[in-house]
Amino acid sequence: MDYLIIAVAAFIVSALTLFSGFGLGTLLMPAFALFFPVETAVAATAVVHFSNNIFKGILLGKDAERGILLRFGLLAAAASFAGALVLEYFSLLPVIDSYHIFGKEAIVTPVKLLIAFVMLGFAYFELNDKLQNVKMSKRHYAFGGVLSGFFGGLSGHQGALRSMFLLRSGLTKQQYIATGVIIAILVDVSRLIVYGAGGFSKTLGDLPAQVLTGIFAALAGTLLGKRLIKKVTFGSIRYLTALLLMLIALLLGAGII
Repeated sequence: MDYLIIAVAAFIVSALTLFSGFGLGTLLMPAFALFFPVETAVAATAVVHFSNNIFKGILLGKDAERGILLRFGLLAAAASFAGALVLEYFSLLPVIDSYHIFGKEAIVTPVKLLIAFVMLGFAYFELNDKLQNVKMSKRHYAFGGVLSGFFGGLSGHQGALRSMFLLRSGLTKQQYIATGVIIAILVDVSRLIVYGAGGFSKTLGDLPAQVLTGIFAALAGTLLGKRLIKKVTFGSIRYLTALLLMLIALLLGAGII
């Protein structure tokens, strides 16, 4: 069942990420979290995310806007490093509480609560039209890079914040997609360095098949999404994403998953 859920989540979300505000990690990380510790889920998602973005970069990267990469992407990569260190720190903190519900032991930990609050924050962001319509100019790129990069390293949720800045940068659709992909690669490289140096690399070694399943399903979804770029828009997809984020965040914060 874990392979099926991971494959379906990776395929569908990867196809949608090419033309929606949220990123692959938004729903794929919770899919991994259903079966593995949350810090392992974040690291596993990062591997799939990075592999998929490399593939996207090969397909679309030539259209990336270099000025934005320098002003936004490099700061995002640096902030991602810091976010990943915060995740590692919280993953080492002791269990807060545990209880039984429906015959299952629910374990509440600091890292679960942290990621749950982050997910609830992003769900609120997706549902709040005022935040969605905030206009950011080029002078805000430094702040946007730091903000999206930090949360990219912390939980993998970087796509929505990055889109808030890049959507109003005057880029064409192809430039917007390509620039976002290259920035995501920079963030992934930064956070994977921290994950690899920390304890996450040991736990990742126990689930190579699940990670490979996610990688190949995401690649297939990217190929489908590339064919649909000029045909499909998803104006309401963020509402469905937000509701799923809220549900998973509540279950995660309660220690049920």
